[in-house]
Amino acid sequence: MKLLVTGGAGYIGSVVAHKLVTAGHEVEIIDNLSTGFAANLPTSARFHRMSIHQAADILTPAAGFDGVLHFAGSIEVAESVGNPDKYWANNIEGSLALLRAIRAAGVPRLIFSSTGSMYTGDGKTAFDETAEVRPKNPYAATKATVDQLINGECGASQVLGAASLRYFNACGSVLTADGTHLGERHDPESHLIPILLQAAGGQRPEFTLFGTDYETRDGTCIRDYIHVADLASAHLLALDAIAPGRHEIYNLGNGAGHTNREVLDTVRKVTGSNFPVRLAERRPGDPAVCIAASDKAHQELGWKPDHADLDTIVSDAWRFHRELYAGS
Repeated sequence: MKLLVTGGAGYIGSVVAHKLVTAGHEVEIIDNLSTGFAANLPTSARFHRMSIHQAADILTPAAGFDGVLHFAGSIEVAESVGNPDKYWANNIEGSLALLRAIRAAGVPRLIFSSTGSMYTGDGKTAFDETAEVRPKNPYAATKATVDQLINGECGASQVLGAASLRYFNACGSVLTADGTHLGERHDPESHLIPILLQAAGGQRPEFTLFGTDYETRDGTCIRDYIHVADLASAHLLALDAIAPGRHEIYNLGNGAGHTNREVLDTVRKVTGSNFPVRLAERRPGDPAVCIAASDKAHQELGWKPDHADLDTIVSDAWRFHRELYAGS
């Protein structure tokens, strides 16, 4: 298939783009490189450095695209609270521009990079796709809004088939077929495993553990960590499974979470670094448990995570981290 990947120079987008190329697809990529990296791009993919708002320049009726995988957007929760306009513009308006181009070009397939952070619940039960959607920040609200836009577009056109993949905590790294090492790097970093690795590698003086009095097995929050390679596999399976006029939602996670203290201990074991840890009060809005029920993806896509072991996830991430900071 001929496929357009938006945000294909970013963390998850680049891993999926490489996997698509390896699978034999013809891939074109749109990315403005505001947070992505040119070094992440597959050498055989055609690259367009541009905003998602300009997607119609590439996604023309004559271009013959068979599908779009949409990763482009802003992702930092704290930034979205301080600057929500940026998130309305990038995530909602950018996705609207993409959907208009998809409609005009008659593209039949769309995969959207969504998020499990839009769910709310009792703080104990795993989230399936029927869980209540109540976003707690502008970032999650934009993802929920785009899911609604896609659902409406599929119902109206009866040509487009789409899947929204709601990830939980993407992590790990991948060494691609062409030797590119792809891993997580954000500035500023806001995700637990790379923050811990920065403490282990000396890039930050200590790690702050927020909340030790939750009703969990060791008093710290439980989260679901999913290897980026497993996420990429789900995208290819969803691309083959979607049907015209239908919009499906799939939660993607391991289904068995790890506490923050377990992740901390694993990072210390893997890295051999006994870095300082500061204990702090709970952060407002942090639930005790946030894990995915991915039964629908298992049953309908035939998907299952192959890299669920926390030691493997952390070891992969540590290899990328050491390479990234080598010589610094």
